[in-house]
Amino acid sequence: MLSTLSQCEFSMGKTLLVYDMNLREMENYEKIYKEIECSIAGAHEKIAECKKQILQAKRIRKNRQEYDALAKVIQRHPDRHETLKELEALGKELEHLSHIKESVEDKLELRRKQFHVLLSTIHELQQTLENDEKLSEVEEAQETSMETDPKP
Repeated sequence: MLSTLSQCEFSMGKTLLVYDMNLREMENYEKIYKEIECSIAGAHEKIAECKKQILQAKRIRKNRQEYDALAKVIQRHPDRHETLKELEALGKELEHLSHIKESVEDKLELRRKQFHVLLSTIHELQQTLENDEKLSEVEEAQETSMETDPKP
């Protein structure tokens, strides 16, 4: 009976030890579970942070592409100094051409007036020639009529 009792006590001691071990294992598993939950939460935070970084990187990439496109457009055009220089040269050329145009217009007007005077002179000369011709015809007619008319 003592041996049975001793075996029962041993069994009970063993069961108590197994029970304590199971409690410690449960505590250990709960600790591991909490650590895993913390790791998962940390991973979610890290994923969210990485997503933000990806969005920021995409925005930076897009901005760089826009910047490069604008830079290419800007490079195609001359700089402000050259443009102002060209504008000044074109302004001077325009002014010079305006003076030439005025000079040509003045010369054309002078030639028109001279041509008008020439035409008037030609017209007057024709009138004079016609008048002279008529007078000479009249004189010839008078001379012929005097020759044909007997003198009284």
